[in-house]
Amino acid sequence: MSKVVLLVKKLYAKMVFKKFDDDSRGNFVPRPMIKGDWKCSECGVAITELPFEPAPDRPIYCKECWAKKRPPRFSR
Repeated sequence: MSKVVLLVKKLYAKMVFKKFDDDSRGNFVPRPMIKGDWKCSECGVAITELPFEPAPDRPIYCKECWAKKRPPRFSR
């Protein structure tokens, strides 16, 4: 094999396995929570914390109602 082919294979192997060697998942920092007084648009339950600043023209859902409304997740 030529040196170029060996170099390409070596670089490809580094790219493929980088996510397993990288310890960035251990440095996860949770998003700051926004405190306020809101009500779920579906069931009316009180919501005191959100991981985002809600837009006044969009509905806000509690965890239970959001779980019912969100699109199904891809399963492996």
